[in-house]
Amino acid sequence: MTTPGDGGQQVQRGSRPGYVNEDGRPSDSVGQAWSGKTIPTHGFSEDRGDADPELLAALVACAAGAAVGETELMARIAAARWLVPVVAVPTELDANGGLVTDTRSEMAAVTLTAADGRRALPMFSSLEALAAWDPEARPVPVPAASAAQSAITESCDALVVDLASPHAAVLRPSMLWALAQERAWAPAHLDDHVARAVSAAVDAEPLVSAHRIEAGEPAGAGVLRVVLLLPPGLDQDTVSEVATRIGERIATDGETRARIDALTFALEAAP
Repeated sequence: MTTPGDGGQQVQRGSRPGYVNEDGRPSDSVGQAWSGKTIPTHGFSEDRGDADPELLAALVACAAGAAVGETELMARIAAARWLVPVVAVPTELDANGGLVTDTRSEMAAVTLTAADGRRALPMFSSLEALAAWDPEARPVPVPAASAAQSAITESCDALVVDLASPHAAVLRPSMLWALAQERAWAPAHLDDHVARAVSAAVDAEPLVSAHRIEAGEPAGAGVLRVVLLLPPGLDQDTVSEVATRIGERIATDGETRARIDALTFALEAAP
């Protein structure tokens, strides 16, 4: 799990380094305004807007560099209520006497864009965290699965948790898809589905005598490293072709691809 400050991303709207609004303005949900629509409360009508104490403690510990397991943290994130912000966006402008004023505005969902082009949907654990980012944003309480499904609908690559807070975090694509599918998240090297898919991809290569999967570098980035045992003396082109074919087979399975954030290969000489 990473923080929004990773990667030297641009800053706008007074937020901490990380995802920022496209062109400095919130974007509408696939062109559809929220005006006149009923926003469901998803059973949170009695919600006071406080963060779950155990979730908050885990986020704070993770931000401080403590050895908080991502699997445990994701389980807390999946079980929590989240506040997704909507903001007022002008839809009609009137120029009168040299002054431009809003004559009509509608509520729109917010999508964010990092400096590298990745898109994300922000969600907040509490009203306090939301107000620290934008005191004028309106909170919509939703389960984690609904927030993730909305992010995918908006073509987002990630979810950003409590942007503008000291414990802000970015949920990677594999985490986003796990939440949206309402399944338990596991790191790729410990995911049984991934292990089976990699084995099937490797088994089609007669030059590979064995393989294993493990966590890659950097830590916390979701990199899956596939270690291939190959006969010594192979030329570079042959090795590259083997790795390329394996990677392509893995990538053709959408379910497997959704569980792997990044893929690398390492080579070892077969005994």
